[in-house]
Amino acid sequence: MTSNTDLSGKVALVTGASSGLGARFATVLAAQGAQVVLASRRTERLKELRAEIEAQGGAAHVVALDVTDLESIRSAVASAEEQAGPIDILINNSGVSTTQRLVDATEADFDFVFGTNTKGAFFVAQEVAKRMIARSKDSAQPRPARIVNIASVAGLKVLAQIGVYCMSKAAVVHMTRAMALEWGRYGINVNALCPGYITTEINAHHWQSEAGRKLISMLPRKRVGEPSDLDAPLLMLVSDQSGFVNGAILSADDGLGL
Repeated sequence: MTSNTDLSGKVALVTGASSGLGARFATVLAAQGAQVVLASRRTERLKELRAEIEAQGGAAHVVALDVTDLESIRSAVASAEEQAGPIDILINNSGVSTTQRLVDATEADFDFVFGTNTKGAFFVAQEVAKRMIARSKDSAQPRPARIVNIASVAGLKVLAQIGVYCMSKAAVVHMTRAMALEWGRYGINVNALCPGYITTEINAHHWQSEAGRKLISMLPRKRVGEPSDLDAPLLMLVSDQSGFVNGAILSADDGLGL
């Protein structure tokens, strides 16, 4: 990871940090000097990640967070600020999916996906924004604040078999615009990052399967991305230099959404 982004003195809360892209995002931010707060339900894995970050000279904290529980959200955000200080950056990353045709989707499937991806993401951002707004009102020169909602190319382009997930991420895209419009006056920049297909430890085996190889053959450049492909767009969106970027929906999908 090479970057000129200096996040020294910043506090970043990363949800869904126990694995996959969330863990990568936290590691990248810590490497640029941010004090990161790792949040998810799997706190044992978070503690392992904290140790890895600290071994690289970074600073990290752990909070338990269930984004489907409003009291857990309030408690986690309060604990994050108690441990690390006021949150400057939120990476709103928690997400889940199911695979089925729309005619086969159950109420439980719908509630599971929307409860985390849309409702959970909204109330995490709301709780963090309340604190950011209060600080902005109390300061003549408020610190730059950044919220990055992790959406998906599936929020911009319907993909087969994951229609409910696509719908939930499309809501996150519009949610981002609404937040940017309402909270921008307080110095809070809210943007969305929309990854395409990215290899993680969770899905790596799929890309070796027949179905995975078939999907790769249908992609614009017949490849899937690596987590590191998201480093640059992430750092751009959280940097102080992105002050004029608000309400943007940034695709990092290798052209899949075209």
